[in-house]
Amino acid sequence: MERKKIVHTLDTPYSVITWPRISQDDQDAILELLCHPVFLTPTCMCRLLAPLGLYRRTFITPSKGKRKRFNNDPSSETPASSTQAPPVPPPPELAAHVDVGLSAISRTLQAMSGKNEAGPSSIDAPAKRGKSDSKPNAKPYTVVFVARSGQSPAFNCHFPQMVAVAAQSQLADKAIRLVGFSKACEDRLSAALGIPRVSSIALREDAPQAKGLVDFVREHVAPIEVPWLQEAQSGRFLETKIDAVATKVGTKKPKPS
Repeated sequence: MERKKIVHTLDTPYSVITWPRISQDDQDAILELLCHPVFLTPTCMCRLLAPLGLYRRTFITPSKGKRKRFNNDPSSETPASSTQAPPVPPPPELAAHVDVGLSAISRTLQAMSGKNEAGPSSIDAPAKRGKSDSKPNAKPYTVVFVARSGQSPAFNCHFPQMVAVAAQSQLADKAIRLVGFSKACEDRLSAALGIPRVSSIALREDAPQAKGLVDFVREHVAPIEVPWLQEAQSGRFLETKIDAVATKVGTKKPKPS
């Protein structure tokens, strides 16, 4: 006869927030709009991320992972005329509307979350912390893309909650959308951006030539909702829930004689 005992557990309101459900066909379409050619007119074709990758491969020397060694011998210095490099043109306009990397995106989402308390200038707070985030007059995010395949959930599980909280400072129709790609696409994103490894990309509002992509995402990806956050904002008292669960108990071992 099975033995059972009653175990009491406390239910936490801070449940795990799930990622938005996106069909595989919609994921493929979003990836095509992000990385592959999009016809703007019969004679004009443009890739959204391609200008950034082309600029990086043309004008930025990739790092070889070695520290620069300084030589104090004046005789070994090369004349300035031979070392003077041609002027580098400014990056494409899209560069000011795209953030790449978990750290930069997480800091901006955090700044957006505190926008109502800290004032409109709080979104520019990450620019003071790191050189890579310095974008004057930066606008809020509109879409965050995350390559989830092949990564540990602990690496990106904070995105749904941070995106949901950051969206509280936006209008309902312009709330941030979170797109998680369930199949491997890091190579395609890396090739489009000219970066060895890409795990997440964030697109800001009013990004040039991104209206078609943003409209498609808003139509096929629902905003993230956090039920417990809405309950907490209401200020209504909620009693503690204690669940009584009947669990099986193993067979009692006979005492040794």
